[in-house]
Parts: sequence; C-alpha cells; structure tokens
Amino acid sequence: MNENILIVEDEEDVRITLGDRLRREGFVIETSADGQDGLDKATRLPFDVIILDVMLPFKSGFDVCRDLRQAGIATPILLLSARRDTVDKVVGLKLGADDYVSKPFEAAELVARIEALLRRVPFRAAQGIYQFGAIRIDLKRGQITRGGSCLHVSGRELQLLRYLIERAGQTVPRSDILRSVWGYNTATFTRTVDVHIASLRQKLEEDPKRPELILTVAGIGYKFMSAEGGGPAE
Repeated sequence: MNENILIVEDEEDVRITLGDRLRREGFVIETSADGQDGLDKATRLPFDVIILDVMLPFKSGFDVCRDLRQAGIATPILLLSARRDTVDKVVGLKLGADDYVSKPFEAAELVARIEALLRRVPFRAAQGIYQFGAIRIDLKRGQITRGGSCLHVSGRELQLLRYLIERAGQTVPRSDILRSVWGYNTATFTRTVDVHIASLRQKLEEDPKRPELILTVAGIGYKFMSAEGGGPAE
C-alpha cells in the first residue's frame, strides 16, 4: 500500500493504537495531538487520507476541516467523534468531510472506510505539479492556485480534474468519468459530470464560455488541453 495517512487525535491511547494497526495494514502514518499542529502538517505535507478527531485542543476538527477545504486542499477527510448526534455528522459533511465514524469503533471497520476513500481517488497524491499559464495544480497537496491565490475546489472536483489531466489530449467519454470518478453504473443517466465540469471552468478558465483547458467533445465527453503547452512543472 504505502499510502500516507495523517491521524489528528488528542487521546494518546487511541492515537497510538490506531497508528499501530494502520501501520500493520501497510500504511505510512504521521500523527498529531492537536488541531493547530494537525492543520500545519496537513497543509505542508502530502497525505492520501486525513483522520481527524472532532474534539481537539487549540482548533476543533470541524475548524481544521473547514480551513483545509478553504485552502483548496481536497485530501479525503474521515472525521472521528464520540458524539453520535446526527447534526454533528451533517455539519462535518457540509464542511467538506468525506466520511464520519462514531467512537468507539472497530478497527476493521475504520480500515474498510479508509480503503473505500482511497478507491474513490483514481490516482495517488504524489504525482507531480502541473502549470498551465497562471494555473498551478499541485497533486501532491491537492491544491490549485491561480496567480498565486488558492482556488477552493471540492474533493470531487479535484478527483475529476486529476482524472482528466492524467488523460490530457484524449477524449474521455462521460460514461468512463462516471464509472471511474463517481463509481456509477454506466447506464445511470445524470448530469453530474456536466455540472462539475461547469464548476471547474468557472474557476480555471479565463472565459468559461470559451474554455481552453477543458473542452467539450460533442456527443462523447470531454478533453483536457492546454492552449499554452502547459504540462508537468519542474
């Protein structure tokens, strides 16, 4: 496996036990005992999944989750909480978390949740930096900037963008995107792809009505291009 996981948990016993279990599963583990330190590590280092306790010193897990998403970091986040209220789960998911597990939990279930989050991302975080004009896409940190300013993208938007970049110059059918990025049956009728493409164009294109990066191929799907010959940055 070798995927990198950050565990932000103030309870030492939970942090150590969970870290040891995940290491035995083949993950590379980094830990933090408070929200501020966790936020600092999550914004400086590349991770494939962040496990984030809700109740933390200095900065709550909700605040860390919100700040990461506002910084444009779309790494999958799994929230942990001893509170079982539905409202807490709703708040966490609305702030950008990808999953929510209540304490106490079975380690096997948590591992299964992590593996499910990893399957949603068709390519790993340590794959490079791309520069397209003023747009800089850092896949290692899940971060996109335009002229040096961070762009806020959802986790799904980043997954979609990564998928298209990996196939730059190729026409990618909508059905392939739905299957690979969303896990939908190819027979499913939905405008989900079109809606997310439109959102990405609003954030990335100089003129969203005349896109130069993400082109529509009528009746088939989309193609990622760079009008300026962009590609992997050195």
